[in-house]
Amino acid sequence: MSVSDASLQPRRNPLYAIPVFGWVARDLKEGPADTIYYLLVILLTLLVLAVMQWGIVALSMAALAMVPVIMVTLILITVGK
Repeated sequence: MSVSDASLQPRRNPLYAIPVFGWVARDLKEGPADTIYYLLVILLTLLVLAVMQWGIVALSMAALAMVPVIMVTLILITVGK
């Protein structure tokens, strides 16, 4: 059996194969701890640029996309986790 045998290779997350999102996901998991702050700054910058381009519609779409996240957060707080 050689070292390049497929059964000996560690399995990689298929999410890592997506070009941009995979890089970010791998950095969040395996990179330094401050990577999440860089991601949050990038997302906030994208939101500001979207509001500058499309106005209040972009801001309302971002708020609409956050509704399920807030609902899950409220449910988790209520359950006690």
